[in-house]
Amino acid sequence: MDALLKETVDAAINSRYPGMAPEGRRLIEEILIRKEIEKGALLLNEGQISHNIVFVGKGMLRQFYYKNGKDVTEHFSYEGCIIICIESTLKQEPTHLMIEALEPSVVYLLPYNKLLTLTEISWEINMFYRKILEYSLIVSQIKADSWRFETARERYNQLMEHQPEVIKRAPLSHIASYLLMTPETLSRVRSGTL
Repeated sequence: MDALLKETVDAAINSRYPGMAPEGRRLIEEILIRKEIEKGALLLNEGQISHNIVFVGKGMLRQFYYKNGKDVTEHFSYEGCIIICIESTLKQEPTHLMIEALEPSVVYLLPYNKLLTLTEISWEINMFYRKILEYSLIVSQIKADSWRFETARERYNQLMEHQPEVIKRAPLSHIASYLLMTPETLSRVRSGTL
């Protein structure tokens, strides 16, 4: 048994549905596909269809897209996180989002079609899937509200408080685009002049 696999499954499940019994965890472990990704490589490219929900075992990844020729970071994920390109996965349509490894990474792919099959036979897997979707909706709402109502400094402080790993490990240019600010503004926020 791969120790990283068990650790990753436990972290991912505990973040969404900690009450899941060992049997449900085992069902998920059995269908996961391990993949190693080099730093800078893309796990998902624009125009591809997302067929998997991704559990991050090791490393840091980001979801991003291009807008007016600039790359905009949508989300950061690291050990124990779950990545899902909601629209592409649910509709099985090409995505605008890309997933890039910011560090050498190990991920576990949860095939969406196999997950759906498990939801039909296991109430617990169904609940876990529901919790993944609920969490994604909540995160999207929090992010939208942050953009609408918070200052640059407040957005940075929220990121520092809730995702300190991002501040420690992600390049500043990606943190700035995630927070919807220029690198110059981020620099002023970090130095306390803004």
